[in-house]
Amino acid sequence: MLRLTEIKLPLDHPQEAIKTAILKKLQISPEALIRYSIFKRSYDARKKEEIILVYILDVETTQEQSLLQRLKKDPQVRLTPDMGYHPVAEAPRHLSIRPIIIGTGPCGMFAGLLLAQMGFRPIILERGKPVRDRTVDTFNFWKKKRGTEPRIQCPVWGRWSRYLFRWQTLQPGEGFKVSRSQGAD
Repeated sequence: MLRLTEIKLPLDHPQEAIKTAILKKLQISPEALIRYSIFKRSYDARKKEEIILVYILDVETTQEQSLLQRLKKDPQVRLTPDMGYHPVAEAPRHLSIRPIIIGTGPCGMFAGLLLAQMGFRPIILERGKPVRDRTVDTFNFWKKKRGTEPRIQCPVWGRWSRYLFRWQTLQPGEGFKVSRSQGAD
């Protein structure tokens, strides 16, 4: 497939104008055009009285190789780049060690998905209450605290597991104040 860039058309152009612009740009007959798709459409509104649409198109023709040779100096006609996803790595066969992901938040779940797609068979761990209970607690917390001073409950374990950062209070003009209390080991 070929990628055509900077195909400019008027704002109120008919749908058939895209096909006509492709045929004109590539200088081919309508029979040589198999199909096309719009990769990107953007607006050029630098002139208020003349707003135009600028297209990037992916075009499939019967003459791709000859067109690439003929238009090799035209920077607006290139091969369509490979836009598929390719994993960064692949797990070695018979891998006995499995990666561990702590947390089932969006990042943890995404990391687990990517590692599983690469064949690493990750173990995903979560601590604390079930997700539904934590969601209810969060909504109840914000319902009670709406309109009062901004307090954020921050249950993050410190460097040692015996310290738990319980509350952070942010007052206008101040930084965060952190109080520590004994946590359960």
